[in-house]
Amino acid sequence: MPKDTDPFSEAEAANELMRLARQIRKHNRLYHAEDAPEITDQEYDALVRRNAELEAQFPHLVREDSPSAAVGHDITASPLSKVSHEVRMMSLDNAFDDDEVADFVARIRRFLRIGTDEPLSFTAEDKIDGLSCSLRYERGELVLAATRGDGQVGENVTANVTHIADIPQRLSGENWPDLFEVRGEVYMEKQSFVKLNEELLEEAKAKAEAKGDPFDPAGARQFANPRNAAAGSLRQKDAAVTARRPLRFWAHGWGAVSEGGLPGDTQFDVMQQIACWGLPISPDLKLCDSTEEMLAHYRDIAERRAALGYEIDGVVYKVNRLDYQERLGFVARAPRWAMAHKFPAEQAQTTLEAIDIQVGRTGKLTPVGRLAPVLVGGVTVTNVTLHNRDEIARLGVRPGDRVVIQRAGDVIPQVVDNLSRDDSREPFAFPDHCPECGSEAVAEEGEVDVRCTGGLICPAQRTERLEHFVSRGALDIEGLGEKTIAQFFALGWLESPADIFRLRKRRKDILELEGWQEKSVDNLLASVEAKRSPDAARLLFGLGIRHVGAVTARDLMKGLTDIHRLPEKAAELHRYFAEHPRAEGESDNKFRERLTDTVKQILEVRADGIGLAVGEALADFFHEQHNREVWDDLMAELDPPLYEVDVKDSEVAGKTVVFTGKLETMSRDEAKAQAEALGAKAVGSVSAKTDLVVAGPGAGSKLKKAAELGIEVIDEAAWADIVRAAG
Repeated sequence: MPKDTDPFSEAEAANELMRLARQIRKHNRLYHAEDAPEITDQEYDALVRRNAELEAQFPHLVREDSPSAAVGHDITASPLSKVSHEVRMMSLDNAFDDDEVADFVARIRRFLRIGTDEPLSFTAEDKIDGLSCSLRYERGELVLAATRGDGQVGENVTANVTHIADIPQRLSGENWPDLFEVRGEVYMEKQSFVKLNEELLEEAKAKAEAKGDPFDPAGARQFANPRNAAAGSLRQKDAAVTARRPLRFWAHGWGAVSEGGLPGDTQFDVMQQIACWGLPISPDLKLCDSTEEMLAHYRDIAERRAALGYEIDGVVYKVNRLDYQERLGFVARAPRWAMAHKFPAEQAQTTLEAIDIQVGRTGKLTPVGRLAPVLVGGVTVTNVTLHNRDEIARLGVRPGDRVVIQRAGDVIPQVVDNLSRDDSREPFAFPDHCPECGSEAVAEEGEVDVRCTGGLICPAQRTERLEHFVSRGALDIEGLGEKTIAQFFALGWLESPADIFRLRKRRKDILELEGWQEKSVDNLLASVEAKRSPDAARLLFGLGIRHVGAVTARDLMKGLTDIHRLPEKAAELHRYFAEHPRAEGESDNKFRERLTDTVKQILEVRADGIGLAVGEALADFFHEQHNREVWDDLMAELDPPLYEVDVKDSEVAGKTVVFTGKLETMSRDEAKAQAEALGAKAVGSVSAKTDLVVAGPGAGSKLKKAAELGIEVIDEAAWADIVRAAG
């Protein structure tokens, strides 16, 4: 039967954002702190871009630990001493094609209100792939060097940079400012990188021979690429190690400067002065007066990229006039006046050796191609995503095919062509049952993704679903984090949500685990016991049913009141869908409208957000015998009270409210709950029906649209006054 067009529910989006935040945080640590990345830069960019897309689609789900606001990495575990940056060291937003560069220039003009016929120049320079470093000069003398760290606090590497010949201990010439921080990249040239890895291999071989052990080259410590070699060499506690490594430095900007100390009014002029003081800058730094010149310089550098003695991964554009830069300012993690234009995909041929099916935390079956190892852009690629069943059919790929793969700035390595398409072999048979639990795997009508219907019984989904069940927006059980759930799951103690409420029987077992003390165990068990009479809407959201997000769960419970009625209502929906197919001559719209009206009638709700997709998701969930068993098991442990919404008289009763920007004193869910308690309706987008917009820092397009429509806008403090006034 027809489906709603939105393929991604609020609950799935929240889970995806949680997963992305965790993944990006992990890869930030591996890349910046441990110099041991597990994925390519392009794969990392794909994660960041996916996070940004979801946050734009679901702004009310933006997390407090959102990667979009983070710069660099946390350095609390670093053995080096810490340094606070007087001026934050920012990151850069990325562009991946010419259109995005043109959009960047257009945004600058709109922000500054500069017409297309007025001059606007940019600097363009190659983006060297190194470790960000800040050099603080006072009265011309180098007094401090620090890594970027998390942007606010970096690592003190002053002793280490004294061994880098490119970095002068005293600036050349005269008339420097009393204080001037040079910002740039510490890097290693390609030849030096190869030589260093050869030396490390020889050292490992010599040590093995001295001990009489067999030598395994695969186990020898080597750097993955020049950037990691530079980072690992600079971030040494023993500066003598750094002294033996051939590091270079390249300046690209500045940080703190004493008042009136900038030696120019433009980016280009200040960079030229930095070069005059004895610090290297890019030989390809160029002033461009149009988008066409910027792109031409980008292509010129791209053509010469392979012949350069150092690794670069793009070109950086910066607004040239410093007064314009000041007006443009910054967003959460990057300046508005700068953009990194990444290089496009690089391709290579290899053999597709196998296709494995992986089951994700939402039950999605994702095919992964296992490749004969191939070097693409300096990185060895062995795995490639094949996305879904339709993509396999489109490419016609089968194990044994010769394929072309590419790494691009905005995608994970992917197959772009099948050179063996015409070979006579059977097509790949995509599974119709989950390889993890054996449950049926189906694709909803209108969707390409095949999903396991096993839900809470599927091992591949279970830990992620348990994490969601105890998360802040659901039951909010403190002490049951990702690691604890994984540990208890591995021990066989947590296999379903109900098992959480049986942990009290394992108190002695938990105490025997490393890292657990009586207080921490008692705190965990107390937190669990405190949730035996949970809020019904939070409990429903915690089940992770497709299309049932936090807001939808509250709307459902407003109608049903008693969550114990839910399986009965779901069964009624399932019977109706089976017994009432489309009538002869009934149009798609009429059919969908009739089913949606029935869903609302059966579930006793009137909320706009509840329709056919929600009804079918509930019907499908409770129709699965294993899900009903999980539900019955859970309800034997819990006693959720009737759901009641205490609506107060307020000045916003009956109005539609939109929250936008970053809320600083409360979460987005809390704000929506406040609105509902005041008799208002909280929605995610601004329209002519919106009565009030509550805007926090960083509010963007929604605030602009509110202004265009003449909608009242207040800040968070004014909203707090409304809440207080309602008592």
